[in-house]
Amino acid sequence: MTPEELSAAIRKALTEAVAAGDLRVDVPAEVRVERPRNRDHGDWSTNIALQLAKGAGMPPRDVATALATRLGQVPGVKAVDIAGPGFLNITLDAASAGELARSIVEAGADYGHNDSEAGHVINVEFISANPTGPLHLGHTRWAALGDAMSRLLKASGATVTTEYYINDAGAQMDKFATSVLARAKGEPTPEGGYPGAYIDDLAAQVLAARPDLLELPEAEALAAAREVAYPAQLKDIQDTLADFGVAFDVWFSEAELHDSGAVEQAVERLRGQGHVFDEGGAVWLRTTDFGDDKDRVLVRANGEPTYFAADAAYYLSKKDRGFDEKIYLLGADHHGYINRLKAIAACAGDDKAHNIEVQIGQLVNLGGAKLSKRAGNIIELRDLINWIGTDAIRYSLSRYPADSPLSLDGEELRKQTNDNPVFYVQYAHARTSNVAKLAGEDGVDRADGFDPSLLTDPTEAALLAILGDFPRVVAHAAHLREPHRVARYLEDLAGHFHKWYDTCRVRPMTADEEITDLHRTRLWLNDATRQVLANGLALLGVSAPERM
Repeated sequence: MTPEELSAAIRKALTEAVAAGDLRVDVPAEVRVERPRNRDHGDWSTNIALQLAKGAGMPPRDVATALATRLGQVPGVKAVDIAGPGFLNITLDAASAGELARSIVEAGADYGHNDSEAGHVINVEFISANPTGPLHLGHTRWAALGDAMSRLLKASGATVTTEYYINDAGAQMDKFATSVLARAKGEPTPEGGYPGAYIDDLAAQVLAARPDLLELPEAEALAAAREVAYPAQLKDIQDTLADFGVAFDVWFSEAELHDSGAVEQAVERLRGQGHVFDEGGAVWLRTTDFGDDKDRVLVRANGEPTYFAADAAYYLSKKDRGFDEKIYLLGADHHGYINRLKAIAACAGDDKAHNIEVQIGQLVNLGGAKLSKRAGNIIELRDLINWIGTDAIRYSLSRYPADSPLSLDGEELRKQTNDNPVFYVQYAHARTSNVAKLAGEDGVDRADGFDPSLLTDPTEAALLAILGDFPRVVAHAAHLREPHRVARYLEDLAGHFHKWYDTCRVRPMTADEEITDLHRTRLWLNDATRQVLANGLALLGVSAPERM
């Protein structure tokens, strides 16, 4: 019996109790069951009696009693106990609990997917680094978490578009082009420009593409340098992210936002909403009406739009493209953006509690990392990939909440020991793969038999219980935007698997031992564990190796 099937059985018991007149309540569309912290309290628990007691006009334990009597008659339910103020603790018989192993294997990569976020249309924007240099450690946390969060939302039924906002307009792009041109001329980096060997590489590419560069007037030379260097640097960012397992659905250009007239149109649209005013020759948005600490300038007195005006236009673009919910994942130095972005949403007529969500990722310190040889003053993501590996970086960043400062040890992340969480989980998957391989060589074939009633060892009951909890963990992590819940679940699952492996044999002990349904059924359980480990790692963008 799966958690979904048990939930349906409880709902049916409620319906029958209402029909018999034992309860007078509205039967909810869904009943949630959870795995008790204490295994002595059964396989599953629900607080539905406490939820319905007030509406029923009855004490919670009386509601629980009405349900327990009926649930005890459901095939596969071994016992139903009422605990505390009215919790229902449900124990399944071994056959019913063990049936989950086959359900997981048959569901394959879809196991854990759910519809808890169905109907949500979400734009997730993350990283959005300036295309003026390589990605570095500061961008890496959101690269891992933003991608994992998007995977979780999709697995929970949401329609998700991932987006990278390319800040390719403004003064930083002028400094970038000036830096590249200076290096092409053999001149030192201009004041406020970009240093680093990568600028040398870009300058060489510009000279190769435009041999006439040094003969051009300054303005034309700057334009030519930018025309070649910008797409080259953007491609470096895209290639690095591809190596990191991150792909975006949309790469949105800020320059195109300006060139299309969208910024000017945004100002007028917001004026039509009644929140724009003119003062001192400048155009302002009255964001203080919606919790910002001060009103914001949209257009300076000299007629130049501000970055804030581009932010407003970008928000309206997302709104126009049909994204009801917009998630912004910003760096640690962007705390001031929270209220102003929410104020833009409110000024645009949206609900700032629903239509926009802003998360701030705290800084990451990585001990042992060296500054980039190419960039000179940063720890470059590409160097981290080469040094530590994508899996270790992504998993380690995903297993902590985004709002907690993080200090990691690079050499520890490289170690293949059980003290390294990513190795511990990946090794569990590799061990399940090896068990299946060796069992097959011994002649143990799942297709020859399955008797879930044989899974009676306490370690099997515990392993089945945690496997059954996976869909709830995925849904909960997606709802809270917290991928670390999946990582911690996988570590717990790996621990339960290792205990089971040490206690229960899948393969026959000797060459002449008869292969029975117990061997075959345990192979189903082994393979179910392998599937859930693989599914969970995939949600974090981490590989599930078959050998280590």
